[in-house]
Amino acid sequence: MAEWKDGIAKIILPTPYAVGDVNVYLIKGERLTLVDCGVKTKESWIAFKAQLAQLQLSPDDIEQVIITHHHADHVGMLDFLSDQTEVYGHPLNERWIKPTEAFFQEQEAFLRSQFVDFGIPSEYFSSILDLKQTFRYSCNRSLTGELVEGMIPPWLSGWKVIETPGHAQSQIALFRESDGILIGGDLILAHISPNPLLEMPAPGEVERPKPQLQHNDSMKKLLSYPIQFVYTGHGEEVFQLKELIEKRLIHQHERAMKVNNWLKEEKHTVFELCKRLFPTAYKRELILTLSETVGQLDYLASIGEISSSEDHQPVLYQAR
Repeated sequence: MAEWKDGIAKIILPTPYAVGDVNVYLIKGERLTLVDCGVKTKESWIAFKAQLAQLQLSPDDIEQVIITHHHADHVGMLDFLSDQTEVYGHPLNERWIKPTEAFFQEQEAFLRSQFVDFGIPSEYFSSILDLKQTFRYSCNRSLTGELVEGMIPPWLSGWKVIETPGHAQSQIALFRESDGILIGGDLILAHISPNPLLEMPAPGEVERPKPQLQHNDSMKKLLSYPIQFVYTGHGEEVFQLKELIEKRLIHQHERAMKVNNWLKEEKHTVFELCKRLFPTAYKRELILTLSETVGQLDYLASIGEISSSEDHQPVLYQAR
């Protein structure tokens, strides 16, 4: 049952993804604001309207949307909302929520070059390069305005934007200092560690982002805020934030050191490590499992544990 608590109502929507339901949030600001908005499916839209009705509201009452990041389970239903509804988010959302043909070509070129470096056999390429298929539950909608670090969102006085890249380059969180509430997107989840997903460089950049390192930094960044609890993108709220962040960082370090031990025995490509880390899942979820594998290697390189043969294709990694 959707209900108001401290001017916020949590709405739970179904998705076709393994992660399960996604949480979106209504905020009573100077304008009725929706934070995130589920996938573009009929099931999600029906569930959304039903929970709005429990609050004596309809989709037409929503005046603006803020998106925490560009993934389809957080933006898809933008296409079902009125054209009059304003949409705000980090500038890096734009190319993902209103993708152009040039964007798809750029993304494919980036992934192809990465796959060669990773040592992925070419027979896997076609399934993971069907990029338009991955956007079927997403939207085709532009931002009305951009939100960056430290801004107060329009018509939401009392709330502040915190940039939290890692899971997505576009990810932000919203913090209300008066009662310590954070709406955190997929930065920190109670039941699972969010995947630090591989993305191509931001416009104007040439270096590939290192999402695992960003994700760790974004979690640590939260420790400097007086956060009482976190409304999350999936699952239950997080109340013991400091303890959970410490647990996540320790677990990630331990996982990376397991990879490091393998690299002490022999050199490996990303793909070989991916298959060892995820012996069955890599076939179903190659991008997710590759992202996780590359994240551990980026982390090990950052703490000086490994080196790589950049002049060799595919790239080989070894312990120092």
